[in-house]
Amino acid sequence: MREGQLMLGGRVAMITGASSGIGAAAGRLFAAEGAAVVLMARREERLRAVAEEITASGGRALVAVGDVAVEKDVARAVEAAVREFGHLDCAFNNAGFASSGTALHEMDGELFDHTMDVNVRGVWNCLRHQIPAMLQRGGGAIVNTSSVAGLRATGASAAYVAAKHAVIGLTRAAAAEYGERGVRVNALVVGSTRTEMMDEILRQTPELEERFAAHAIQKRMAAPVEVARTAAWLCGDRSSFVTGAAMPVDGGATAI
Repeated sequence: MREGQLMLGGRVAMITGASSGIGAAAGRLFAAEGAAVVLMARREERLRAVAEEITASGGRALVAVGDVAVEKDVARAVEAAVREFGHLDCAFNNAGFASSGTALHEMDGELFDHTMDVNVRGVWNCLRHQIPAMLQRGGGAIVNTSSVAGLRATGASAAYVAAKHAVIGLTRAAAAEYGERGVRVNALVVGSTRTEMMDEILRQTPELEERFAAHAIQKRMAAPVEVARTAAWLCGDRSSFVTGAAMPVDGGATAI
């Protein structure tokens, strides 16, 4: 398929949380759809394995090891994207951290801070550095990973629920501020998805598995690539009139 026929042909995309799960699936998919991908995560070995898989398939991938909660790491990743590929067109801010099984009054401050740092400050850091790079290009598209927990309490920790609500707020604020300057910003309201993080939650609280699946109309969890497909669409021109949206990718969980 020629580059012009691909959803993300000629684009440069930054993807966070790219060492596993939805982020790794997005890295593979975005590259297959023609994007040069900048893969960011903390775990270098796993990140490089994803990048090697992409390049072995003929794609272009750059590894940017770092923590989204650390602003200088995010700045370095954006700078690397521009230095290596010349510009930054789109971003999928997918890195996150979840916990469950701890009542609000029993949660310690360290866990609360970590949850907010990764899920909220991480998105904040990404937006602050990605948007200027996109403005230099004349526009771009950003997708932030929120959750069904961004709309209602789900059984995840209160800190996670609060953080994912905040991601939707940041998304809408950024969309409103930069829409006239060509930057679209949307969020995914992700339902239960079979990721490494989900496996850890279910290890901590096994009874949640049946509950999570039951909440979806389809009565199952998503595969990571099903979420990645929606992110890819929102990063491309086929969604050109979509911004400020909190788009469900949840098997119908928020419809009932």
